Amino acid sequence: MNSWSEWIGREERASDTSDVGLARRWLGTFDLPQDISGPLPQSAHWCLAVPDLPSARLGPDGHPARDGGGNSFLPPIPLERRMWAGSTVDFLAPIPVGAEISRLSRVAKIEEKEGRSGALVFATVEHEWAADGMPAVREVQSLVYREAPSGPSAPAQLPTAEVGEWDAVHEFTPDAPLLFRYSALTFNTHRIHYDADYVRDVEHYPGLVVHGPLTATRLLLLAARELGGQALARFAFRALSPAYAGEKVTLGLRRAGENVEFAAFAGSGPHGSRRIMEASGVLA
Repeated sequence: MNSWSEWIGREERASDTSDVGLARRWLGTFDLPQDISGPLPQSAHWCLAVPDLPSARLGPDGHPARDGGGNSFLPPIPLERRMWAGSTVDFLAPIPVGAEISRLSRVAKIEEKEGRSGALVFATVEHEWAADGMPAVREVQSLVYREAPSGPSAPAQLPTAEVGEWDAVHEFTPDAPLLFRYSALTFNTHRIHYDADYVRDVEHYPGLVVHGPLTATRLLLLAARELGGQALARFAFRALSPAYAGEKVTLGLRRAGENVEFAAFAGSGPHGSRRIMEASGVLA
């Protein structure tokens, strides 16, 4: 397809402020008390210093156009589906409300592979957020590009587990307003999260797709509820299968010493028919 070597090391910088308004909108989106006396909850960094590309430079899917222009950060990989496959996040310091935020992102690696569904390209991007000049969050993010299927396909039936195996469980049903609010918080214009006609007719998903980091955020909120705010020093997640608006999602957490294991399930049945995400954490 391409060696993509000229894209390795390319950087993008952005700045922001973790202002009161953003904090309140984030808390309201997840039905949390409007308490802004402490730092932002873990995972709120995904709403800070977000890419703010002009609308004229968006492609048909709502992502930045893949034209390979000189100002493009990611390469013009010609595969229709782009998904956030997972991340490893190091929480270095809490982010106070009102802090000046900077983000530095760098393309670290691009790999082509062949999967059962066809060609795949994985892009690894390293991010660092600083608050008032001090490192706050480091993240290694994995993006996957793949061909869109020619027609609808059933979700993969991945291994599940009984809810009783987990120390703590939380259930929620993501709906279209939640997906819209999260897209607005993260300035994410990918049409799979809000455009039902596009989802059905172009990318052939059975419904609006729940953002991977939204599910990861719910797992971190479960950790905060069970283990305390700012509980984790590291959090890593891997998306296994999409969840769709209107499906019940079940989250599980269990602790073993300083380590925490997480999982998310979605679909029919009392415990979810497929595992959609697995994650791990290390206590601070």
